[in-house]
Amino acid sequence: MEVGRDLCVIHGDIVTVTVKSRKVTVKGKYGDITRDFSHVPIELRLSKDQKTIIAMQWFGTKSMIATIRTVMTHISNMITGVTKKYQYKMRLVHAHFPINSNITDDGKTIEIRNFLGEKRVRVVKVLPGVKIEKSESVKDEIILTGVDVENVGRSAALIHQCALVRNKDIRQFLDGIYVSEKGLVDQEA
Repeated sequence: MEVGRDLCVIHGDIVTVTVKSRKVTVKGKYGDITRDFSHVPIELRLSKDQKTIIAMQWFGTKSMIATIRTVMTHISNMITGVTKKYQYKMRLVHAHFPINSNITDDGKTIEIRNFLGEKRVRVVKVLPGVKIEKSESVKDEIILTGVDVENVGRSAALIHQCALVRNKDIRQFLDGIYVSEKGLVDQEA
């Protein structure tokens, strides 16, 4: 058992980070994210120069010390999200019946029609902070963007699960909506 273990994340001048009672708020050019880490038994604080986040774990076991890296990875994902913005590209794949998609509510919901020739309309609402838009350059491609990587990824999973083939051989029926690319909007930032 170790007495103490610490880990630092340097965020620099491009974002503003505030830590108050294990609630971390990160503000950047694409918006802000607030996350509550009060359920994790660690000590979070900013350094004196306000450019480094320090996490401390006192008298922790091996598994408890592993939570430090998890929390700091979440914080670095928040910093990346508000500075570069996350982007998932999804392709609408069909063999016979073309899948139609309509984006409504200013990019908050997507309607999927004619999936495997069905008359039923499937509606998926994305999580807060995520925006859907159709790609202008590629046919049958939708783009999900947002500052929170977890909300963007979970929204892509909701869209994928909505268009799953059930009770058929999935080796033969490959229709669906699949994630084709994950990345950042500002690659050079």
